[in-house]
Amino acid sequence: MVSNPVHGLPFLPGTSFKDSTKTAFHRSQTLGYRNGYAVVRRPTVGIGGERLQVNQLSQAELDELASKAPILTYGQPKQAPPAQFIPAHVAFDKKVLKFAAYFQEDVPMSTEEHYRIRQVNIYYYLEDDSMSVMEPVVENSGILQGKLIKRQRLTKNDQGDHYHWKDLNRGINITIYGKTFRIVDCDRFTQVFLESQGIELNPPEKMALDPYTELRKQPLRKYVTPSDFDQLKQFLTFDKQVLRFYAIWDDTDSMFGECRTYIIHYYLMDDTVEIREVHERNDGRDPFPLLMNRQRMPKVLVENAKNFPQCVLEISDQEVLEWYTAKDFIVGKPLTILGRTFFIYDCDPFTRQYYKEKFGISDLPRIDVSKKEPPPVKPELPPYNGYGLIEDSAQNCFVLIPKAPKKDVIKMLVNDNKVLRYLAALESPIPEDKGRRFVFSYFLASDMISIFEPPVRNSGIIGGKYLGRTKVLKPSSTTENPIYYGPTDFYIGAVIEVFGHRFVILDTDDYVLKYMESNAAQYSPEALLSIQNRVQKQEAPATELENEKQQEIKNGVTQPPDYPKLCEQETACSGSGSTFTETKGRSWIMDQELSKKTPEDPGVQELEALIDTIHKQLKDHPCKDNIREAFQIYDKEASGYVDKEMFFKICDSLNLPVDDSLIKELIRLCSHGEDKINYYHFVRAFSN
Repeated sequence: MVSNPVHGLPFLPGTSFKDSTKTAFHRSQTLGYRNGYAVVRRPTVGIGGERLQVNQLSQAELDELASKAPILTYGQPKQAPPAQFIPAHVAFDKKVLKFAAYFQEDVPMSTEEHYRIRQVNIYYYLEDDSMSVMEPVVENSGILQGKLIKRQRLTKNDQGDHYHWKDLNRGINITIYGKTFRIVDCDRFTQVFLESQGIELNPPEKMALDPYTELRKQPLRKYVTPSDFDQLKQFLTFDKQVLRFYAIWDDTDSMFGECRTYIIHYYLMDDTVEIREVHERNDGRDPFPLLMNRQRMPKVLVENAKNFPQCVLEISDQEVLEWYTAKDFIVGKPLTILGRTFFIYDCDPFTRQYYKEKFGISDLPRIDVSKKEPPPVKPELPPYNGYGLIEDSAQNCFVLIPKAPKKDVIKMLVNDNKVLRYLAALESPIPEDKGRRFVFSYFLASDMISIFEPPVRNSGIIGGKYLGRTKVLKPSSTTENPIYYGPTDFYIGAVIEVFGHRFVILDTDDYVLKYMESNAAQYSPEALLSIQNRVQKQEAPATELENEKQQEIKNGVTQPPDYPKLCEQETACSGSGSTFTETKGRSWIMDQELSKKTPEDPGVQELEALIDTIHKQLKDHPCKDNIREAFQIYDKEASGYVDKEMFFKICDSLNLPVDDSLIKELIRLCSHGEDKINYYHFVRAFSN
C-alpha cells in the first residue's frame, strides 16, 4: 500500500489525487537478450517509476545467510561455495586490445615510388576473440582508407585455427588474408592485460614511415649555387678533340660468350663517352655501330641512387658523386662501364700526345691481347673390344655414321689373287696337338691371314677352317699403334702368334719361293737362309719332309698325294663364309674310307653294282655337281653322315627322284643305323 503523499489526508476515495509527474505505469522488464544469450535482470523501479527498496544480495548470498546458524560451530569450517560462473561476454564486455602495425604495399605503375607504407590499428575483442583492422584516414591521400578488415575471427593457418590474444605481441609479423602486418606497439591497457596473463612483451619498435609521404614534406624547390667551372671555355678549347681507345670485352666465362673488340671515344669538350662496336666480315651480328650512345658516364653513385629508375629518367648530378674523366682511361687497365668490364689495350697517337702533355704519362705501349689457340686435343680411342679390325672399330669414334677405312686400291689390283701359303705346326704342351698341321694363307691384296686345318681321320680333332680372313696383330703392337703381320714375317722356322696360339712355319709352296726371290730386299738374312736350306733339301734324294710324311703314313695319319693342291681350295671356302672344307680333300677322305673295305665284301660288290646302274641312268641329272656341296654344308663335323630328315630335305631341294626303286635301294645300303645316312656312297652314284 502506497502512503498518501499529502500528509494528514487518509488514502480514501475522494481524498487522493493523481500525480501529474508520473506517466508510465507498466511493470519493469526482467528478461533480456545480449549477444544471443538470455539475461535475467532484477527490477529496480516499480509501477509509476518509483524506486524499489530491493535487497542487493545475490541468491547465493541469501542461501548462505539462510543456512547460517546463529551459534558458534567448532570443528571443520564449512567450505565456501564455488564462485559464480561469469560468461566471457559479461567478463570481457567492452574490453578491446589495440595494436599499432603497418604493412608494405607495392606500387608497380608509378615512377615516383616503388612501394608505400600503410599504418593500421589492429583491434582484438576479448569477449568473442574477434579482430578488425582499421587504417586511420589521411586527408588527400588518394587511397580508400578506414575499415580494411571487418570484425571477425581470423584464421592463422591452413588447419583452420584462429588467432588468439596469446599469439599477438610487439615486434612480430602476422599474415591476414595474404598481407603481412608488422606489429610495432600497443596501448597501455593491452600491455597491462598481457603482462597480467604472464606474457612477456617484446620491446616496442619505431613505426615505419612512407618514403613518398616524407618526400612530399620536403620543400618543393631547391636552389643550387652555380659552380665556377666555365663550360663554354671548355667547349671552345677542346672542340673536335677526341681521345680514342681500343678495348676488348672478354665474356667467355658466360654461356655462349666471346671476346669482342670495341673503340671507346672520349670527347674532351663535354667529358662524354661513346662506345662503338668493331664488326668483322661474316661475324653473324647485326650491323649496329654503337654499343652505347654518347653520354656522361657515372663512376660513383650516391647511396640512395641504387633504386633510381634509370630506364625511365636520366641520371642527374644529384644522383652521382663522381663522373668518369680522361684520367680514368689508361692503357693496360680494366674499366667497368655499365656493368661491362673493358680492357684498354691501345690508343691512337693523339691520345698518347695528350696524356704526355696533360698527365706526364709518356709510356703507353700497345698490349698484345691476341689469344693463341690451344693445340687441338687428340681424341683418345676407347679400349679395343676385340670385334673386327681396329681400324673398323675406330671409325665409330670419328663420325656418327661410320664409313669403311680407305683401302689401297692399287695394291689390291696389283696383288689380286696372289696368295702365299705356308705349312705350320702348333706349338703346344698338349701331346694331342703335336701332330696337328695347319695351312696359313697370306693374301697380298688385303694383308689378311686365314688358317685351315686339314681333317685327319681318327685323330679326334675336327678339321676345317681354323681362322677366317682377318688381319693379325703382332704381340708387341698396341691399340694406338697397331702393327700387323706382313709377308716378311713368314719364313721357314718363324714363330707366328695368332690370338695367343703360337705356330711354327715348317714349309712353303713354290710360289712363296718365287715371291721371296723376286723381293729379296724386303726379307731378312735369316728368312733368305731358310729358303736356301729348303731348296737344298728338295734336291736331296730324301728330305726330312718326305721322311716325316712317310712316318705319318706308317702311323695311319695319311694325306692325299696332291695335298698342296687341295689346300688351294681353302681360299674359296674361307672367303665365302661357309663352314665346310674343300671338295677335293673330302673326296680323298671318302676314298680312304672305301679303300678299307675289301672288294670281295658282298655288301661292297652290291653297292658298287647299284652305283654303276644309277650312274648310267642319271648321268645327265642337272644338279649332279652341287649334290656333294649341299650335303657338306650341313655336315659341319665332316663325319660323312647326316640325319635322315635332313637327308630327304636336301634331296627335295635338289629334285632327286627318291621315289625310284633304285634310289630307295641305294638309300637302304647307305643307311647307318636308324637315324644316319652315309652320303659319301650316295653322292658317288651322281658323280662322274
